[in-house]
Amino acid sequence: MEFSNSSASPAAPTSRLRVAQGLVLLFHLTGFVGLAFAEDKSFYLKYTPLTLLLTAGLLGAFQPERNWSFWLFVMQTFLLGFTAEFVGVNTGALFGSYTYGATLGPKYVQVPWLIGLNWVIVTYCAGMLTTYLPLPTLFKILVGAALMVGFDLCMEPVASRYDFWHWTGNVIPLRNFRDWFLLSLVLQLLFQRSSFIKRNPLVPLVYLVQLLFFFVLSLLHP
Repeated sequence: MEFSNSSASPAAPTSRLRVAQGLVLLFHLTGFVGLAFAEDKSFYLKYTPLTLLLTAGLLGAFQPERNWSFWLFVMQTFLLGFTAEFVGVNTGALFGSYTYGATLGPKYVQVPWLIGLNWVIVTYCAGMLTTYLPLPTLFKILVGAALMVGFDLCMEPVASRYDFWHWTGNVIPLRNFRDWFLLSLVLQLLFQRSSFIKRNPLVPLVYLVQLLFFFVLSLLHP
């Protein structure tokens, strides 16, 4: 049994795709300008959860045939990502010693609910990008994990500045990137083994826009 998705065919209408791309650009550009140049950055930071939810919703709308395998992948990735963050925040055994700020919204056991969704988005986008590569599955998993770590590398320099999370002593430990890569390998393996259609025309823009969003912010505010 599968959930049909007649409104999001594999070849999504160009007009719908352009509208979705415009919304992604609008939300991220508005947030970027506010965080980079506005005096009251808190006004823009409070819309971070909304931007994350909007991005996830748009990506889901352009995923063809959202069957059981797709939803299982989403749930497993959410739970694995959230559990890893729970272990990291409460024990320091993963990633290092850190705490979450208020930007990502409501928390459960000191971990924002939306961080699980963020793991889903990053895993999904990185995995989708590897489908463009004529590589064996093993190498796609490695490339997908590298894309995920690359995304984290761009986020980390500005995360504490905008109250996403804070590292003890304000030092980002190298083990964070090691553990990110190891967890990313597991999540990319899960993505590759899931039997849903691996095609989404919105993914390249979402990954690039989010990557540039954090990378350019880190350049403006080193």
